[in-house]
Amino acid sequence: MSSYLSQEAHLARRHEEILSQRSELLQQMETYLGDKKTKKTWQTQAAYAARKRNAALLNDIEAAEKKLQERVYLLPHPDTVKLETLYWASIKESLPKWEQFLLGRAEVPIGFKKMKTTKQNISYPEEDSQK
Repeated sequence: MSSYLSQEAHLARRHEEILSQRSELLQQMETYLGDKKTKKTWQTQAAYAARKRNAALLNDIEAAEKKLQERVYLLPHPDTVKLETLYWASIKESLPKWEQFLLGRAEVPIGFKKMKTTKQNISYPEEDSQK
């Protein structure tokens, strides 16, 4: 009988150890699940904030692109501006030579040939495309 009693005491201790381990594991599992929920909540909030930030950045980029496209249409290319400036400078430079001719008081300025208007000198777009 003493062997049964010692075996019963041993089994009772083993049962207490198992219950203690079970309690620890349950507590670890609850902690793990709580951490997992917290992490998931944090990730959800971070994803929402990232989506919001990305949408704001996308809106900013689209607005900047629109402004740049508007500026492209408003401001001519620098080469065009340069050519235009050179053109008007040459007009201002040659205007005194042509002024009397344009007023009908003189002949064509020296250095410029007077072209006779003939049918050969005049080109018509319709004729050019048919050739």
